[in-house]
Amino acid sequence: MTSRAATLAAIRTNRPKGNFPLPAIPAFTPLVTADLVEEFGERLKRMGGRIEPAGDTDPLAAVRERLDSSKVVASTVPEVTGNRDLAMVARPADLEDVDVAVVRAAFGIAESGSVLFTERELVVNAVAYLAQHLIVLLDPADIVDTVQAAYRRPEFANSAYAVLHTGPSATADIEGVLIHGAQGVRSLTVVLLQRKIEAARAGAERG
Repeated sequence: MTSRAATLAAIRTNRPKGNFPLPAIPAFTPLVTADLVEEFGERLKRMGGRIEPAGDTDPLAAVRERLDSSKVVASTVPEVTGNRDLAMVARPADLEDVDVAVVRAAFGIAESGSVLFTERELVVNAVAYLAQHLIVLLDPADIVDTVQAAYRRPEFANSAYAVLHTGPSATADIEGVLIHGAQGVRSLTVVLLQRKIEAARAGAERG
């Protein structure tokens, strides 16, 4: 038995009997206006990220130059065809040469400018940290107002892994010099793009 298995077995054996529900999540008054897209974008920019609308003829026009100039692109979305298949990655460290990763956020949070990923969005969790640049597709309808509202979403209960990203990696020294990309992605760009499935369904209903 491995040390991990032994530790987990000891926890299960010594776990107190009975149900211990999580505490109720309070509903605080939102500190944002009703325009969640505007509020999300403003806070994302404060944290060093970028927000772009989808283009009319090319939905990804705002990031097309970066995509076209990158040697290694890892994509988990149908809107972008990458050249690094994440399903074939044997070790997370194998993603160290990824220039751009393109993923879709499960949802965004207006009051913090954060986006949430689970293992379903990332496929390999490390891609959100080892890529040089992160392009995030976010449906405007998937933006909630507060962090408390986010924690009520099913992703936290139904996922083995969930992480909130707020802008690119950043660090500051004692003199207050801010550096992006020191410990993770150098840039994070959110493109406001409706989910393809939802868009197709809406078009069919209108037709």
